[in-house]
Amino acid sequence: MIYVRYIRSPPLISRETAYPEPAAAKAYHVLEHMIVTLELAPASFVTEGALIEKLALGRTPVREAIQRLAWEGLLDVRPRAGIAIAPLHPGDWLRVLDARRGVEVVLARSAARFVTREAADLFHEAALAMQKAVISGNVLAFIQADKALDEALAMAADNPFAARLAAPLQTHSRRFWFRYKADTGLAESAEHHVALIRSILAGDEEAAAKDAKRLMALLRGHAEVAATR
Repeated sequence: MIYVRYIRSPPLISRETAYPEPAAAKAYHVLEHMIVTLELAPASFVTEGALIEKLALGRTPVREAIQRLAWEGLLDVRPRAGIAIAPLHPGDWLRVLDARRGVEVVLARSAARFVTREAADLFHEAALAMQKAVISGNVLAFIQADKALDEALAMAADNPFAARLAAPLQTHSRRFWFRYKADTGLAESAEHHVALIRSILAGDEEAAAKDAKRLMALLRGHAEVAATR
């Protein structure tokens, strides 16, 4: 079991309850999760109407979410043909990680320098959720915890330019990881993530940078294996 001694119990009132998520953001997060977890199968087609019906959030927020996901390269809107879900080519995982590595180091260093109490609380909650997912073997919960960790990193780093660059790469990477490594990679991945959190919360920029590089190296090793299949 991976243990982080400074983790606190989550608040009784969740952030989702205290601060309801706007419809467009909710539509984006639901669709992103469906794409990452392959509920929307790679290279398949879906219609806007089907997504609106499935999400039950209204046409405008769903359209906004579709546009954002298309910009991120996860969807391809084709007039009169529907919406294509991005295919998964194993070799592309390496390209994603090569693009992601540098910005992750920037975010890790900056997060260690500027982390606030609010961001620290998010890191604590993400680490606890990740630990619980490893213990229960719940891959979907792990994916959600990983997303929460990335959001905490973006908040702590106080660098919106780097965060906006990293976010779609993180999503693509999660999708590849879910497809090619989720069945065996929970504990090892969690260990690397928790090490990164520890360094950030300790305010150690050098250690945070090294832990970010180690995490990217771990993922790249998985991607290299996937590319040979």
